[in-house]
Amino acid sequence: MKHPEPHAGREARDDDDTLPSRLPRPPGEEEALERAWLPPRGWWRKVSAVNNTIVGLFYIGTAMLMFVLAGLLALAIRAQLAVPENTLLSAGTYNQVFTMHGSIMMFLFAVPIVEAVAVYLLPGMLGARDLPFPRLSAYAFWAYAIGAVAFFLTIFFGVAPDGGWFMYPPLTSMEHSPGLNADFWLLGIGFIEISAIAGAIELIVGILLTRPPGMTLARMPIYAWAMLVVGVMIVFAFPALIAGTMLLEMERAFDWPFFLAERGGDPVLWQHLFWFFGHPEVYIIFLPAAGLVSMMVPALARTPLVGHRAVVVALVAVGFFSFALWAHHMFSAGLSPLALSFVSAASLAVAIPSGIQVFAWIATLWRGEVQMKAPTLFILGFLFIFVLGGLTGVMVAVIPFDWQVHDSYFVVAHLHYVLIGGMVFPIFAALYFWMPLVKGRPMSEGFARWVFGLMFVGFNVAFFPMHILGLEGMPRRVYSYDADLGWNLWNAVATVGAFTFAAGVACFFLDLVRTQRRSSQPVGNPWQAGTLEWLKGGNYGVRSIPQVDSREPLWSRPSLVEEVAAGRHWLPPTTSGGRETLVTSPLDAQPWYVLRLPGYGWAPVIAAAGTAAFFLLLTVKLVIPAFVGGVVAIAAVLHWMWQSDPAPHAPLVRVADRVPPGMSAGQAPQQGGVWLPVGGSGRRSHVWWAMVILLLVDATIFASMAFAHVHLSMRSEVCPPPGAALPAARWPLAAAGLLLAGSLLAALARRSVHAGGARRQRLLQLLLAAAFGCVALAWGADLLGHLQAGLEPRARAWDATIASMLGYQGFHVGVLLMMAGFTLARSFAGRLAPDRRAAMDATAMMWHYVTLQGLVIAALVQFLPLVMD
Repeated sequence: MKHPEPHAGREARDDDDTLPSRLPRPPGEEEALERAWLPPRGWWRKVSAVNNTIVGLFYIGTAMLMFVLAGLLALAIRAQLAVPENTLLSAGTYNQVFTMHGSIMMFLFAVPIVEAVAVYLLPGMLGARDLPFPRLSAYAFWAYAIGAVAFFLTIFFGVAPDGGWFMYPPLTSMEHSPGLNADFWLLGIGFIEISAIAGAIELIVGILLTRPPGMTLARMPIYAWAMLVVGVMIVFAFPALIAGTMLLEMERAFDWPFFLAERGGDPVLWQHLFWFFGHPEVYIIFLPAAGLVSMMVPALARTPLVGHRAVVVALVAVGFFSFALWAHHMFSAGLSPLALSFVSAASLAVAIPSGIQVFAWIATLWRGEVQMKAPTLFILGFLFIFVLGGLTGVMVAVIPFDWQVHDSYFVVAHLHYVLIGGMVFPIFAALYFWMPLVKGRPMSEGFARWVFGLMFVGFNVAFFPMHILGLEGMPRRVYSYDADLGWNLWNAVATVGAFTFAAGVACFFLDLVRTQRRSSQPVGNPWQAGTLEWLKGGNYGVRSIPQVDSREPLWSRPSLVEEVAAGRHWLPPTTSGGRETLVTSPLDAQPWYVLRLPGYGWAPVIAAAGTAAFFLLLTVKLVIPAFVGGVVAIAAVLHWMWQSDPAPHAPLVRVADRVPPGMSAGQAPQQGGVWLPVGGSGRRSHVWWAMVILLLVDATIFASMAFAHVHLSMRSEVCPPPGAALPAARWPLAAAGLLLAGSLLAALARRSVHAGGARRQRLLQLLLAAAFGCVALAWGADLLGHLQAGLEPRARAWDATIASMLGYQGFHVGVLLMMAGFTLARSFAGRLAPDRRAAMDATAMMWHYVTLQGLVIAALVQFLPLVMD
């Protein structure tokens, strides 16, 4: 079998000027690099690890555990439905099992597994030594792991949620669900979504800023493109669910009637917020799997991906269309014909970019010489199943057909064909494909054929009959059925298929345990793949960060493996004695600076445990212990933030021996080589980029709450509704003036840091204190104005939406207090300077956002009634 020739690659020569470094490396450099990246010793200390390889494996293992637990619940569901009038599970227990199965699969397996694989694989694919916020990755994992285990254990104490994984009101209101069951879902899942957002911020910044020199966006791996699109989708989709869970929990805890129709609320509002998250989530799950397939198919076929640019455009198009599809799940909710037609058209249109990717994979397999190995089998199974799921998706996008099969088992079948076919089979293919990276050993090919056969046959036997059941009228979410309805045979067949599928999964884990018990061996490149994760490396990832000149650098430059291992590329030594990687420009990947990365520590674990304790203890009404947990979490985060933005150990450090073409000669001082600064500031700082993304998440949560106010205002016959009133104009005007004054003072404080000097530091301290006084007074004026106008959030949903927005603004005032206090502490400690100003920059950005949010609240409340009149 011949090797691929995707590009007119050239042989590496000793006089090749594209190499950043071609001189022999000094002895001891690799040993110093290995010491800097040594993981903590002892199995229990591995908990404190922050590097992507250890955290990524923990992440993948926990997500797969959730997959198994949710699968066991699915078997219980199928055992209950195997025969009519079964009494294996009571109605209440079945509702809990059904809700937990869907919630765990969607929230605790599907999204975490795609982030887990990304944490493990992306730094290697990008030629980086780690992601830019290792402690954030560790925090995201441990928050997810602790929350996921606690959430699953609720089923053993009778407090598991029982309102369905979609938690529709009024079934989940206090009247119909008075216990803690719904609260565990609302606070638990909301908390886990925060973990997912933290992971998304890490991945977006990592993809944009830690690519190797020369890896422009056009040369970026398809998987990195997929995760970049998915990260942006998480930023804009997940906040809607967080806002929805906040509103529903406030309704249950404070009796604020957001979803109670008798007091001006609307249960359909929950559906809007939930499905604005829920349908993009389908593609948040699918796109990473598609990205993995786009990486595996070229390696298995030994030829470049057909239509690379078209596939990238298709990924972006799917992400764009996904936000127009949320009402796809609400065709029977009574929306207007125009809205239904728009969503139906978008639901049909999204099939086009999905089809482009399918045809690109088929064309690549057709053109190449396919290795019929375990990953290939799972990819072929994925193509078969996903295409069938896509066809039924087009069917339910047609409104008259959807009205016939809505809430039937036809939709259950479609959902599983899309999600299991579109995500689970590619994940298993990826596990077989990249398993040699873990210990150098592949899994058994013979075992893999049994695993694939049982899973593929079992899946189709389990879920294809559900199409027929749905067309014959079997509704979803029923725990029993009469024997004379004609559903007996197909339910029995589906149950046999489910247990067959489970047998295949069990075989996989048996082989996985057998493989991991064997000794490690050197990691090679068994698939002869062309991407950077197959470079030789140790705990530090890569010996030197490679210079990239193509999409498949290991194919276009066969000698790259030896060059990188010999330290002939970027940043071969550790310049500080610690962990480091390169930060490059987002578009063309030109080197910007050397980023010092933190080592292992317990702060992320403690912060995650404290956060989990806050949410879980608050659920069971243990308010004081919950706030203690919250304080512990905040203290741990402040501890690790205090260690961030360290003073540069040198103004410039040498990162390569010679200047490659395309780089500015100004970056090479007279003594030769390429020199870069240590750390960056302003818009070159990775902290600045992370803060921008965080504020987008924040703004989307607020926009969802503002949407709730607009939606309920439009449902009222008059606005404000009877009994409600607007505050006098002097109150919002005073609040607006104070907010603007606070922002001005914060901007002046930021400029004083840029100027430097002791006098400027004292000025900064006075300005920040005055700025906080302004924002606190502004919030107080806004709140007082509404209270004087007779704000009664328990009486009317319209008042409740205003109270929720004011409460959200008050939360931000508290955040500003902490950020300003942290910045002042750094100033007093001498840790704030023109080249160490990340804390001040982040505080100023948050300040301006809080000002804008306060102005929007005032304008929305004051002017919306005028527009509606």
